[in-house]
Formats: sequence, C-alpha cells, structure tokens
Amino acid sequence: MSKVVYDGWMVRYGRRKIGRSFIHMRYFVLESRLLAYYKRKPQDNVVPIKTLLIDGNCRVEDRGLKTHHGHMVYVLSVYNKKEKYHRITMAAFNIQEALIWKEKIESVIDQHQESLVANGNKYYPFEYKSGLDNGRNASSSDRESRHSAPEDEDDSHRNLSRRTTIGNGLPESILDWTWGLDSDLSNQNANNQAFSRIHWRLLQCQNGLRIFEEPLEVDFLPKSCSRAMKAVGVVEATCNEVFELVMRMDTTRFEWDCSFQSGSLVEEVDGHTAILYHRLQLDWFPMFVWPRDLCYTRYWRRNDDGSYVVLFRSREHENCGPQPGFVRAHIESGGFNISPLKPRNGRPRTQVQHLMQIDLKGWGMGYISSFQQHCLLQMLNSVAGLREWFSQTDERTAPPRIPVMVNMASASISSKKSQKLQESSMHRSISLDQISAANKNAVMLDEYSDEDEEFQTVDLEVDPTSPENEVKRTALEEEPMDKIDLSCFSGNLRRDERDNGRDCWRISDGNNFRVRSKHFCYDKSKIPAGKHLMDLVAVDWFKDTKRMDHVARRHGCAAQVASDKGLFSVVVNLQVPGSTHYSMVFYFVSKELVPGSLLQRFVDGDDEFRNSRLKLIPSVPKGSWIVRQSVGSTPCLLGKAVDCNYIRGSKYLEIDVDIGSSTVANGVLGLVVGVITSLVVDMAFLVQANTTDELPERLLGAVRVSHIALSSAIVPKLDPDS
Repeated sequence: MSKVVYDGWMVRYGRRKIGRSFIHMRYFVLESRLLAYYKRKPQDNVVPIKTLLIDGNCRVEDRGLKTHHGHMVYVLSVYNKKEKYHRITMAAFNIQEALIWKEKIESVIDQHQESLVANGNKYYPFEYKSGLDNGRNASSSDRESRHSAPEDEDDSHRNLSRRTTIGNGLPESILDWTWGLDSDLSNQNANNQAFSRIHWRLLQCQNGLRIFEEPLEVDFLPKSCSRAMKAVGVVEATCNEVFELVMRMDTTRFEWDCSFQSGSLVEEVDGHTAILYHRLQLDWFPMFVWPRDLCYTRYWRRNDDGSYVVLFRSREHENCGPQPGFVRAHIESGGFNISPLKPRNGRPRTQVQHLMQIDLKGWGMGYISSFQQHCLLQMLNSVAGLREWFSQTDERTAPPRIPVMVNMASASISSKKSQKLQESSMHRSISLDQISAANKNAVMLDEYSDEDEEFQTVDLEVDPTSPENEVKRTALEEEPMDKIDLSCFSGNLRRDERDNGRDCWRISDGNNFRVRSKHFCYDKSKIPAGKHLMDLVAVDWFKDTKRMDHVARRHGCAAQVASDKGLFSVVVNLQVPGSTHYSMVFYFVSKELVPGSLLQRFVDGDDEFRNSRLKLIPSVPKGSWIVRQSVGSTPCLLGKAVDCNYIRGSKYLEIDVDIGSSTVANGVLGLVVGVITSLVVDMAFLVQANTTDELPERLLGAVRVSHIALSSAIVPKLDPDS
C-alpha cells in the first residue's frame, strides 16, 4: 500500500457543461504515486471518485482566484504532461491551505523526477512560463490545456526551474514596474537591478514610511501628467496575510485604507486578472471638489520566493461607464509589491511597496498644484494602515477566507430589475453557445465536467446569481408548492413596502442574513439565507397592564384563520416588560409540515430541544450608533439567552419570548424602547442546523419593523385559556 503523504478536505471546483460553476467539498488524499479524492473520508477499501497517477511528467497549474456565487477560491490544477485532458482541479478557501497542497504535490513530483534522472531515463521537463518577460507571448494555462504539446521539447528548458503558468499572463496594457526588482521572474543581472533603483528618489519620511518619487528627465511636465510615487514600509505579517488583506474590497478595507469608499467587481477575466470599479474617499475640500472613481484592470501573481505582485492600470469597460456625481480618474501605473523579509524576534516581516501614478482629472488638477500630491500621499498612506492593522491584531491563527467580491451589477439598486432580466437572458445565450461549443469537442476538461455528481444539468430559467440554487437543493422538500392567499390575514400593525414607511412592517429579504451553508461542518462557511420556509402573514402590536401570554387564543387572529384553512402557524410573541407591557406578535404560516424535516422535529420536540435550536438574527439598519452596537448582528439562541414558553396547538406552535428574563437583554431593551420611533429593525427566525443532514440552514421568516410608535399598540381581547 502506498504511503499517504498528505490528506484533508478541499474544494472540488469546476464548471458544468452548460457553463455554471460549482464547488463541492471533497476529501483529497495524496500518496507517493497517486492523487485521489472521495466524497467522504475514506475507510477500508472505499473506491475513490477519481484518481491521477503522479510521476515526473506531472505539473501543478496555478489557476488563481475563481468566483462562485460570491465565494472566492484559490484553484490548483494537477495533470500529466503526456495526458493534459486527464486532470484533477482542486481549490481552497484560503491561500495558505492551497499552497501547502501545492508544495506537497510538487515534492512528490520532484522525487519521481530525481528517480528518472538517476535511472538515465528522459522525462518531459517543465517549461518556463512566467507572464512577465516572456509571458505576453506564452500560452495561458487555459489555452495550453486545450492543445496537445509536442512529444519532443527543447532541451534548453531542462535547466530552468519548474514553474506554474499564471492565468493568461500579464495583460498587454499593464506596465510591470516590479520588473527590475523581481530577479526570480526575469534573467536580468545585478546591473539591471541597480539601474532600476536609480529611478527613485527619497522624497520624505511620513508615518514610518519612506516616500519615493520618480525623477523626470524632462524640463517641463504638463499638469495632466503626474509623477509616479511609491511608499515603502515593513509590516509584521506574512506575505499571504498582507496579500489577502490587500485584495479585499469589502468593509474590512475601511480599517486600513482611508482613501477607500467602495469597490465592486465589473468582470472576472481569469483567476489572476479582474476589472474593478473603485470609489475614492478623498478629503480635499469635499464641498467644492467632486469625488473621484476608477475603473481599472487588476492583475496579480505569486512568485516562487513567496512574494506577491499586484498591478493596476485604468481602462474603459462597457459595463462601467461614467457615474453621476463622480470624476473618472486615470491610473497610469500602480499596485503593490509584497516581499518576505527575515523574521525578527520570532515575528514574520514583510516589505510592502505601494506605487501609484494617477491623474485625478477635473479642474483641481489645473488650478491647485498641491491637489494631486496631497491625494496621492493619502492613498500611499494605506501602507501605514496595513502596518498598524497587523500590529494591533494579536491572534491570526485561523487563516482568513479569501474575500468575497461583490458584482457591480448586483450593487446597482436603481436598475436592479432590468439588469436581472438582462443577465438572465445573457446567461441563457452564453450557456447555449457553450453547449454547442462543447458538442464540437470530443474531450472535455475535468474542470468542465461533473462526473462525480448525481445531477449534471440545471434549469436555464433559474437565476444563476442566486446562491440558494446551488447549495440548498437538500431543503427543497420543505418548499411550499402552492402560494398561500394572504388577503384573508390581518393584524393591527399595517404592512408598508416603502423604504421610508413609518409605524409599519414588511418582509425582509432573506439574503440580508447569512446562515450556515451545506459545508458548514467542514469549513464554517455561511451563505445568504435566500427564500423563507414560511410566509409572514400578519403582525400584531399589543399593550396591557400585565404580560400577555398565549395570544394565539385571541378570536380572529391570524393563527386561528390559518387553522380554519388547514394551514400551520408558528407564532412568535416578543414580550417587552415595563410599567406598560408590550407584545409584538409575528404570524408565520405554511402548508402542512414535512414529516422528518427539521422544522417538524422542532415543532413536535420537547422544550429542551427547542431551546437548543431556536435562533434569532437581529440587525439595526437604521438607528443611532450606540443602539446598533448594543443590538449587534450576531445570531443568538433565544432559548439559551431568555426564557421561552412553548404552547403547542393543533395547528400552531406559539413561542412566548420573555425578553425581561435576562438582565442583559432587559438593559438593551430599555435603550431600544427609548428611541424606538427612530429605529428600523430586522429580525430573522430560524431553527439551527447542527448536522450535515440538516444543513443548509433555512429561515422560518424574516421581518423588518420601521419607526414603531408606542401609541399605536392596542389592548387585545384574549379568550379564556382552556
């Protein structure tokens, strides 16, 4: 039996034949002669789903970052050079894990190469492909994998180190300003390196950074052209950690980049190249100077020495035209060079160079000479922000997930409906083209097939951008097949779908909440919740001199109306104590419960099981900072935090939540009640899923209550409790 070199859970990434991407958790095992993966951790003589024989002719391709429903994974592809169409594509949610696998597989390949050479046999050497000096003309990993290589290759490549292809290589429009500093990716000598350094002159030292400026060889420079400047600093972190933070375009960037306002994805070219939209937050007389935005190409690569290069260059894109209220700036050249340094006092160190040559455009450039330099220094100071961010972070043991990139089309609210229709039709046309192209090719690449899955086709009419389409198939048995007529239900708190509504409620979008995914047990990942299991049909807002229990007994309430129609209800009664007691009651209705489902087990279970599973996800989209901080958005098991009383009727389950039973909750509640008319509060209720059979989690329902007035509550007439 072969010795196991390395094993563990990884992501199986690929594309279906109709063009949609997929990710599945698979257990990969690397042996001294074999790479295989299984659906579960192998025991006894389990047959793997797929295997690949490892020898000296194998190669590991760096496919870069790929996006699947907002989740980004770092993709590696392993194949034999003699049989390029037989390959295994694997991915990880963080770069460190992917690099460990890459190193382990390459070490096994090296051992086989050494044994081949020792025996005097010829093996197929690895070509030198870098995407730097010869990368413009070299074939990409995607193009290369579709064409067979000649049997006999030039022996002049034999002495070159084994490389991995890097996406489609460096885009033609981008200038690689790290060329003279990167000795591993180019063959320049020491003179070339020295020649590159004399082009920089130290301008000043600021915030612990050295700020350099490129001297110009001309006597006159038009104001529309800016000098290239770069900041150089040392960050106490690994290159991987710095790179993952630099690649983020979410709210985390606010903590270290003061010039960042927002960012989104325009187009994903390949795993190493993307087109981004970026809004700048500049503090130069914001009352008089319009804000700036950018549309640029971002290319990145990882070098063999562990360093990273991230390059920027502005470009135009049909899906990213001029935005109203913004001046489109132009990046001539820019990016980051992230290089490892020797550790000091046991702590890792990284040198970060941030270069920017930008034309901010607009009237400010023509009339205010210091406008350009001030804004440029503000952007370069992000290196100091990186340094301080890591210096104030003591524990970084868990590798961070690769950042989620938001698509620019989904970020536009004004044209959301029209874009959705356009994207849907575009997806159908692209898929049909890919299907016809696939029929022409007799052999499909491994990453473009899904032979290890039961389902290989999906409905083209389904919205491809909806995350629940892929990860929530196991819960389809709980979907109501027929829509419920909601016109017969009513509560005393009115429903209003407008964003500026007051003293009202509406159903909150499930995608505003993140719940446990199908693979939560393996990678702790969460996904947007998507569609609710039950329909919220009415909301009551009550008050009385005493606490109101078992409100479902009230004659004519939504729960009794649902029972008369043969529907099942879950009634959530949030009890607010005080000199006047208040209750906000939510009525969630659905068809008959599916036997054996998690919801059915919760409804018919005992109180101990219910208390361990009932979960609330709160959020305050609009309100004062102190209230938002106090309420937070962390999921909470209600049964563990406060006292819950469960009343099981023939056609309903009522949950009376006594918020006053917890001193902490009561304190927060006192703060909220005082400013309740100025708050917009989101609440999502769900049953927590703990096992793979129960995952992914589904929301019972979600509600948004806006600017509630205490005076609108009524005194209910409750029937005697039988």
